[in-house]
Amino acid sequence: MVNATVPRIDQEPVSTKAYQAIREFIYQEAGIDLGGAKQMLVSSRLNKRLRHYTLQTLDEYADLLKNPAAGEERQMAIDLLSTNETYFFREPGHFEHLRKEVLQSHPQDRTFRLWSAASSSGEEAYSLAMVLDDFFGRRTNWEIFGSDISRRIIQKANSGLYQTHRIDAIPKDYLSRYCRKGIGRYEGFLLVDSKLRDKTRFAEINLTRNLPDVGLFEVIFLRNVLIYFDDLTKETIVRNLISKLRPGGILYIGHSESIKGMNLPLTLIAPTTYRKQ
Repeated sequence: MVNATVPRIDQEPVSTKAYQAIREFIYQEAGIDLGGAKQMLVSSRLNKRLRHYTLQTLDEYADLLKNPAAGEERQMAIDLLSTNETYFFREPGHFEHLRKEVLQSHPQDRTFRLWSAASSSGEEAYSLAMVLDDFFGRRTNWEIFGSDISRRIIQKANSGLYQTHRIDAIPKDYLSRYCRKGIGRYEGFLLVDSKLRDKTRFAEINLTRNLPDVGLFEVIFLRNVLIYFDDLTKETIVRNLISKLRPGGILYIGHSESIKGMNLPLTLIAPTTYRKQ
C-alpha cells in the first residue's frame, strides 16, 4: 500500500518560510486563511509554476510573488489557490425555498436580480438560471450575476461548457430543456442553452474589497465560501454583500457555515437563510 503522506517525487516540499510567505500573500490579496497545515495543497497547486519558471524551490516562487511587477503571476497564484469544488444544484433545499417562498411574492413589474457571489465555474449560477426561467416562463425581466476572484474560472463560467460527469444533480426535465449534448470533439460535454447564458453574466470580483457598482439584488447566494476566511474577513464580506441587497431581500449561505455573533441587519427565516431588515 502506498503511504499517502509521502510527497510525489515531482512535488516540491514547502519550507516553513515559503509556506508562511504564500499564506500571507493569499490572505492579503484574497482574504483566504490557509491555516497552518495546507502545505501539501500549496505544493500540488503551485509546482507547475515552478516548472514554468524553471525554479528549484517554492521559496524562489514566494519571492517572485513579492514583486508588484509580477501582476499576471500574482493573479495566477490567486487563481490556483482559491479555486473550489462546486456542482449543479448543490444543497437543493435553497432552490426549493427560492421557488416556493421568494419567487412567488416578487412584484411582476420589477426585474428579479440574483447574485451568485462565489460562483466558481458557474454551476450554481446556471442552476439558478434554470429555476428562474422555469418559474417566470415567457416573462423576461430577470437576470443573474455571478462573480469569483479567479479570472481563469470566470472564463470557464462564461463558456457554459461542462463535462457530462458533472451533471448528475440536474433534474431530467431541466437537462432536456436547458442543456445541449456535445458531439464530435465536444463529445462528453454539455453546453448550457444560450437563452440562459444570455441572461447570466460573470465578473471577477474580490469580495473582501470595496465592491463595484453592481446595483441592488433581490437575492444573494453566498454559499460554501465563508469557511475559507477568518471571522473578521467573514463579517467584512457579509457586510459588503448585504449593502447590495434590497430591504427585504434574501441571503443564502452554505449549510456548513455560520454568521452567528455578527451584528447584522438580518433575520433568520429558515436554515442558513436570512432576510434583510
